[in-house]
Amino acid sequence: MNALQVRHLSVAFANGVRVLDDVSWDLREGEALGLLGASGSGKSLSALATLGLLPPGATILSGSIEFEGRDLLKMDAETLRTHVRGAGIGLVFQEPFTALNPLMRVGEQIAESLRLHRGLSVPDAAKEAEGWLERVGLSPGDSRARQYPHQYSGGMRQRALIALALAAQPRVLIADEPTTALDATVQAQVLGLIDRLRKELGFGLLIISHDLGVIRRLASQAVVMEHGKVVEQGPVDALLEAPQSAAAKRLMAAHRALAGA
Repeated sequence: MNALQVRHLSVAFANGVRVLDDVSWDLREGEALGLLGASGSGKSLSALATLGLLPPGATILSGSIEFEGRDLLKMDAETLRTHVRGAGIGLVFQEPFTALNPLMRVGEQIAESLRLHRGLSVPDAAKEAEGWLERVGLSPGDSRARQYPHQYSGGMRQRALIALALAAQPRVLIADEPTTALDATVQAQVLGLIDRLRKELGFGLLIISHDLGVIRRLASQAVVMEHGKVVEQGPVDALLEAPQSAAAKRLMAAHRALAGA
């Protein structure tokens, strides 16, 4: 069964430039799908459209985005905000320092999400927030919860953002270039954490990256995008062994060059 289904999605800016052109992809329940492409290929836009987070001036021309039997493009902004964004579909941004509120303690931010989306009391939300920090490897949870984002390292902030996204128990997690700013060792740890939690909690994962190695680590299926279009899709193993599109071949060549460097 599909957890998230994008069909024939087209998006343009006011100047007429089309940034997504007839994009379609399916994310199945409990599975991991990779959106792969160079910067500007449209991979992030097609994912952010599911949450109504397109940049100012962007207009959806056509298509549908189905989640739990409902077309998100026909949903009003308030319902999307309260029942889908966070509660149904979680989002891990590329740069956690800008995604986390610098003026709030990390535990308070997670607890706020728990109160909003799951209706927990203040003490219950605070306690569960500590548990989530420990679940993503930030121990002891009680002391980490009292710290501010600037007191965390980059890898710790990314773990905290994962805890924040998953605390509401979404059915889908979108991870948009979640390890770009991290060194290789911390990147491997964060990717391993995301993979472990997906298998443990059973959410569908949409991983967005320009890095074929990241997609290979987490996803079983991949969609390759270029210039706002889907140019290839299928099993990751097949993509690695015999890429068909020019875009996929370039990404594969870049991946091999980096691996051999």
